Amino acid sequence: MMLIAANLRLPITIIPPLLPSIEKALHLPSSMAGLITSIPLVTFAIFSPIIVKLAQRWGNERTVFALFLLLIAGTYLRIIPTLPALLFGTFLIGIGIDSGNVLVPALIKAHMPYKIRLGTSLYTLSMLLVGAIGTAVSGILISRTSLAATQAYLGIISIIAIIAWFPNVRTKRETPLTDEQRTHIPHYQSVWHQSLGWLITLFFGLQSLVYYAIITWMPAILAAHGVSTITSSNLLTLLQISGLPLSFMVPLLFNKRHGVAILLGIMSLGYVVAPLTWLINTNSVPFLTLISLVTGLGSGVAFNLAIMFFTEKTTNPYQTAAISGMAQSAGYLLAAVGPILFGYLQQFSQSWVPVIWLLAILAAALTTTGIIVQRHGMLKN
Repeated sequence: MMLIAANLRLPITIIPPLLPSIEKALHLPSSMAGLITSIPLVTFAIFSPIIVKLAQRWGNERTVFALFLLLIAGTYLRIIPTLPALLFGTFLIGIGIDSGNVLVPALIKAHMPYKIRLGTSLYTLSMLLVGAIGTAVSGILISRTSLAATQAYLGIISIIAIIAWFPNVRTKRETPLTDEQRTHIPHYQSVWHQSLGWLITLFFGLQSLVYYAIITWMPAILAAHGVSTITSSNLLTLLQISGLPLSFMVPLLFNKRHGVAILLGIMSLGYVVAPLTWLINTNSVPFLTLISLVTGLGSGVAFNLAIMFFTEKTTNPYQTAAISGMAQSAGYLLAAVGPILFGYLQQFSQSWVPVIWLLAILAAALTTTGIIVQRHGMLKN
C-alpha cells in the first residue's frame, strides 16, 4: 500500500520543474501547459464514483491493480513528444491515481482494522514524502538529461509498485462479489443522502482547493515581492516536506481529548494566518522560510485529517470506499476550479491582494467545517 501511495502525487508534483522543457518541446503556451496539472483533478472528480462501483464488482485489490496499469501506460505515453500523447497520458495517469486515492483508505480499514491509524500514517507519509522528493529530483534530472529520460526514470517507481501489488491479486485476499454475495454487504444509508457525508466532502474539497491554490500560485506571489525563482522553488519543496511529521501526529492526536482542536488550530495557523503574511512586501528568506514551514504544517494537518474522517467516521470498508469516492469526486472538482479562479481574479484586479484574502477566507471556512465534522457522530448505517 505504501508503494501504491508513493505514486499518488508523484506524477503531478514532478511536472512544475518540467514545464519549461515541455512548453519548449511542444511549443505550448503557458495556459495550455497548465492543463497538465488540472486534467488529473478533473479526472478524480469524474471517476471517483465509478471506481467505487468497479471495486464492488471486481474487489478493491483487483481494481487498484487494473487501473494502476493505466497509470504506468500514461506515464510512458507522455514520453512521446506530441500534444495528444501528453494530454491522453495525463488523463490515464489521473484514473490510475484516483484508484489509489479512493480505495487505499478502504483497504487499510479492511486489512488493518486494529491498526487504522498506523496504516493511515504510512499511507499519507509515503504519498507526501515521495511527492515532495519527486519535485526536487525531477528538477535535478531535467538539468542533466532529456525530458523523455527524466519521465522514464521517475516512472520506474510505478513499475516497482505494481510488481509488489501483484501477489495481492494472485492470493485473492478479496475476490469480486457475486450477486448472492452482495446480499451480505452491510446495509448502510447512502453517504450522498447524509449531511455528514456532504460535510466531509466539503472539508476534503476545501483542503484540496487551498492546497493546490498555494502550490500553483505561491511562486508567482513571491516573485511579485522580488524573490528569485530558485528560492521560490526551494520554499515550495520545503512547504511540502514540512507537512510530513503530521502523517503520524494527526492519527496520534485524533482521538485524544482536545486533540482535533489542537490540530485545527495548527491548520488555521498554517492556512489562514501564514498566507496573510504574503501581504507584507518582503523578500527576507528567513522570514519566508518560517512562513513556508508553518504553511506546510497546516497542509499536513488538513490532508491527514481528511483521510482520518474517511476511516474514523465510517463503520465498515464499503462505507469508507463510498465516502472516499464521494468526497474525492466533488472535492477535486472544487479543487480544479480554485486555482483557475484565483488566476482570473489576479488578472482582473492586477493584484495578488484579493487572491490572498480569498484564500484566507476559504481556509477559515475549512476550519469551521472541520469543527462541525468532528462534533458529528458516525455516518449512519
